[in-house]
Amino acid sequence: MDKLRIVGGQRLQGAVAISGAKNAALPQIAASLLSPEPLHLTNLPAVSDVENMLGVITQHGAEISRQGRSVHVDASKASSRETSYDTVRKMRATVLVLGPLLARFGKAEVSLPGGCAIGARPVDMHIKALGQLGADIGIRGGSIVAAAPKGLTGARIVLGSPSVGATETAMMAATAAQGETEIVNAAREPEVMDLAACLGAMGANIEGAGTHRILVQGGTSWRAASHHTIPDRIEAGTYAIAAAITGGQLELTNARLEHMASVVQVLEAAGVSVWPGDRGLIVSRDGPLTPVDVTTEPYPGFPTDLQAQFMALMCCAPGASLLRETVFENRFMHVPELVRLGANITLQGTTALVRGGTPLRGAQVMATDLRASVSLVLAALVAEGESIVNRVYHLDRGYESLDRKLQMCGATIERLPG
Repeated sequence: MDKLRIVGGQRLQGAVAISGAKNAALPQIAASLLSPEPLHLTNLPAVSDVENMLGVITQHGAEISRQGRSVHVDASKASSRETSYDTVRKMRATVLVLGPLLARFGKAEVSLPGGCAIGARPVDMHIKALGQLGADIGIRGGSIVAAAPKGLTGARIVLGSPSVGATETAMMAATAAQGETEIVNAAREPEVMDLAACLGAMGANIEGAGTHRILVQGGTSWRAASHHTIPDRIEAGTYAIAAAITGGQLELTNARLEHMASVVQVLEAAGVSVWPGDRGLIVSRDGPLTPVDVTTEPYPGFPTDLQAQFMALMCCAPGASLLRETVFENRFMHVPELVRLGANITLQGTTALVRGGTPLRGAQVMATDLRASVSLVLAALVAEGESIVNRVYHLDRGYESLDRKLQMCGATIERLPG
């Protein structure tokens, strides 16, 4: 397991190319199993989660060819077979192949998925949504087993909460169902909208993506398609915080302001400047940081995937700030590691009280999940002396060439073998 050595104190300056969104790419790769016609995906990020998802569809018989960040998928010879635990244990998003396999082949079996240890994140909403479309579905022997030998039928699906994954599962499965499907309390994230755009290019008829009510007309006549994945708003937010925490200035090329309104609002309240440029966004900080209270919420609220990074920033803001996590339980696992770097943080249930302004100092720390690991990198960028961030394979799941991108902007950071 590789680790990162970081010497803090460098002001970041330069440009960072924001990669394609991992959380948009994964369901699009899964969606390729819906159609016997080819799908060409561009702007895929070079991260291990994408590699794993491509491996999943290959195991189901899809043929892929690659050129740079583009992948051509031919699933004409795909078939439904068990998606084994060895395949899915590395990330939770593999459950997204369940809907496409069931919709196209009338059966699917997927081992219960793994991924970051940030709470239960149950798959019950996926199961319920597919059941409402007419599937016989349940959990047996550690796997989700589903069957719909006569096909799926359109239905009204009311989600218990606006789950991104459940919305995507329902939307993909509904494209092949008979009749119309209405998804109520749907997730509104840009990644959901991008999946709808990808499915639309493939021939699906979907209305309302980006709102709480999505309508899907089933019986899709599939066609060959090409789709360009949106830029990663979480990566963009992470580098925006990197500029802010080091008192630097970064140009985030490809970043889209319309996907980051809540993040920009919070950063500006903290004393950070964000403005649109010719190629994306420009982020800088010259003055002191101001403590800001934040509550994570489903989109368009402040994203849970930036909570850990923003906590690292608040450790450098003189005064007290409250961070409340409402999306995932157990998403404060980075707190003990930030404390090792000298942070003053008190936890009470789903709320973290950060008393910022005390200088951070280098230390050995351990990454526990994807976003927690990058919060430790951010804190190490301003800590006095040397820090070692262990188990950075978490970073490689969702950040393309993080160490190289930071090096190019002036950070003293190197990857070391474990």
